[in-house]
Amino acid sequence: MKKILLTFVAAAAIMTAQAQGIKTPAPSPTQTIKQDFALSSIEVNYSRPNMKGRTVFGDLAPYGKLWRTGANAATKVTFGEDVTVGGVAVKAGTYVLYTVPNKDEWEVIFNKGLGNWGIDGYKKEEDVARFKVKPVALPSSVETFTIQLGNVTPATADIQVSWEKTQINIPVIADIDAKISKSIETAMNVDNRPYFQAASYYFEAGKDLKQALAWTNKAIENSPKAFWMVHLKAKILAKMGDKAAAVTAANQSIALAKEAKNDDYVALNEKLIATLK
Repeated sequence: MKKILLTFVAAAAIMTAQAQGIKTPAPSPTQTIKQDFALSSIEVNYSRPNMKGRTVFGDLAPYGKLWRTGANAATKVTFGEDVTVGGVAVKAGTYVLYTVPNKDEWEVIFNKGLGNWGIDGYKKEEDVARFKVKPVALPSSVETFTIQLGNVTPATADIQVSWEKTQINIPVIADIDAKISKSIETAMNVDNRPYFQAASYYFEAGKDLKQALAWTNKAIENSPKAFWMVHLKAKILAKMGDKAAAVTAANQSIALAKEAKNDDYVALNEKLIATLK
């Protein structure tokens, strides 16, 4: 009897050990996304619950009440540099993202409570930004709660929060022009001057096109077979309204690109020429 009892205890211990070692998928798996943005990046770490046939907004996430904006631990957003979020200045760093959903308007909150579990531990005095956004109705349902970075430009982006048939866009702006302009000014005082990079920035940022053209011409003087530089010259001339000169530059870029066997730039120049007819 004693032997049987010992055998049973040993078997139970083995089964318990095996059970403790079982790994199953998380019901709301975590995701980390990172987007290069401005002169640094934006990173989001959050958990992703599924709808599972449930009504989300107005029920699972009640209207007018603070929501963790996801599941499990608080959703965290890291800004690699000082930004403006929803019109509010926010210093570089990591923050918790909370929201208060409503039918016609959501409140968005960035908070310092990094140790919070969901909304547990939330303190209003730790808010660094609080503002309102309008929700957007989606044409189809989003089963899995999703946060992504969209509409990314050199200095602006949207943190997009989507679930069920609702999406909000949280606008982020980085004031990088002053920093880049100063670095260009500094770089232009050394021997190896980054003419092409400076011209590219001026073109993309809609700054002084005459200066961008002058820098591009300098870059081409140093690298006369650089078809991508000649293509930039064509785009600048087109933006300045000089169509004839833009077509001439685009054709020069095509010839150089064909010589370098780069079909991509041939196509880019052909498309540019087509817009100038």
